[in-house]
Amino acid sequence: MKSITVQQLHAREGVPLIDVREVDEFAAGHVPGAVNLPMSTLGEHLDELPDGAFDVICQAGGRSGRVVQALEARGHDATNVDGGTGEWIQLGYPVER
Repeated sequence: MKSITVQQLHAREGVPLIDVREVDEFAAGHVPGAVNLPMSTLGEHLDELPDGAFDVICQAGGRSGRVVQALEARGHDATNVDGGTGEWIQLGYPVER
């Protein structure tokens, strides 16, 4: 499974970011530009995933890791963000609400 650090995510440009946390978690604060597709309903929204490479984030990296493994098995070019939104916020990076 491919993964990147929060610092690498911060430096990336042009790669879509999918946040798989639940709607209320996402609303409480997320990485700017992230698109919320909760893990609990992702199976219903596979057609909304980007065509090319994209990153997947959750709160700490556990849920997004499971999602990336499942999506890789289906042929998607997905990368997990280790440390997740929690580490993003700890490092003082900008947050959208």
